[in-house]
Amino acid sequence: MTTHPAEEVSAALAAYVALRDQIAAGQATWTDLAELFTEDAVYIDPAWGRLQGKENLLEFFDESMRGLDGWEFPIEFTAISGNTVVIKWTQQLPTRRADGSRYEQSGISTLVYAGDGKFCYEEDMLNMAHVIEDLTASGWRPGEGFMSPPKNPDRNFARP
Repeated sequence: MTTHPAEEVSAALAAYVALRDQIAAGQATWTDLAELFTEDAVYIDPAWGRLQGKENLLEFFDESMRGLDGWEFPIEFTAISGNTVVIKWTQQLPTRRADGSRYEQSGISTLVYAGDGKFCYEEDMLNMAHVIEDLTASGWRPGEGFMSPPKNPDRNFARP
């Protein structure tokens, strides 16, 4: 794979972060994120598994975010090494603990930049045991349209 100029990778990351900010502000939707990926992109989700191809990503972004009203995913920091981007974020449930703090889990995404402002790979990592513990403790219930992840997702995390 070609190593792209640092400025180009940085600009693509800035566009990704800006779109995530727009999604958080209600000015864009999760499906808009698919535009930042190549046609044959691979996306790895800890619950939904491996998805490949932009059409599958569009479907995933739509289905996986239904019923998660009030959830937030703030980005803490980003890092770039060559074509690889790392994004550190948290997943915050809308419910709060007795002390007022959020139920939240630590997340990391690794992306691979492919050129032309697009990424060809993203792998999201969360501790699913922590997620389930917080869902149970918080009493959270899915909102309208919620769709469960597949029962037997493809766990292949290989990069294309």
